[in-house]
Parts: sequence; structure tokens; C-alpha cells
Amino acid sequence: MTPAINTAKQNKVIYKVHEYQHDATAESYGDEAAQKLGIATDRVFKTLVVSIDRKALLVAVLPVSAMLSMKLIAKACSAKKATMADKADVERSTGYVLGGVSPLGQKKRLKTLIDASAQQFPTIYISAGKRGLEIELSPQDLQKLTQAKMADICQ
Repeated sequence: MTPAINTAKQNKVIYKVHEYQHDATAESYGDEAAQKLGIATDRVFKTLVVSIDRKALLVAVLPVSAMLSMKLIAKACSAKKATMADKADVERSTGYVLGGVSPLGQKKRLKTLIDASAQQFPTIYISAGKRGLEIELSPQDLQKLTQAKMADICQ
């Protein structure tokens, strides 16, 4: 069990775990998950960590088929600038390795924004905290568990 799965279990939300054989040579972890699980890429959501005004880290959860807009994410959190966070900062604050970062069960809970497109699906897939492991749950449960705000954050 990963901290992400434990979080879902402890909060008694309905979820399903999906496992697949991770290929270390895969260029995109999200695309690999969608392909191996046979799911459309707009239902598989990646977890990116950004730095807001070089002061705080923030989690962005968006479809693997989309690109994060730094302008939109900065605007959504009333900041001047957003940039991708440093790899070491991401791993230190979340407790996960890149490619396995989950918005659930992070070592240090970070403010979270979920792309509003998630609301069009009954369930979405997010990393369960390990490469080759996804957790399927409703966008509303993800929002509740992370205390996230829904916003348009994709280009």
C-alpha cells in the first residue's frame, strides 16, 4: 500500500487500484498509463508541482493529454509567476519520486488545483504514488481529499 491508497482507504471513498508493468524507457508516464490500461488520455491525470512566486509549492492535477498553462495557474492562485518546481523540492515535499507523484498522501500537504475538465468524468485516474500504479476515483472525492480548487489551468 502506498500513502495515496491509504489516504483513500482511511477516508472511505470509493476507489479502484489499477496496476501495470512500468517500462523504464517510457518517455511519458501518463501516456504509458493510459495506453497500458486502455483509457483515454483525457481521463488519466498527471500531478505536477509548481513554484508560485518562488515562495510556495503548489500541486496541479491535469489530463496527460493537456499542457499546464503557467499563466492560468498563477492567475488561479492570485500569484504573479508560476514555474515548474525543482525535482529535489518536489521529492522532498511530497515524499514521492517523479513519475509517481500522487496528489494524495503527500508528506507535506500542498495547496492543490485540479483542472476543471475533470468534472466531466464520473471517475479519473491519478498516480497511486508509484510508477505503474494508478488509482481511479471520482473528481469530487479527489477534490475533497486534497481540499483542492477546480480551475481552468490548461493551455
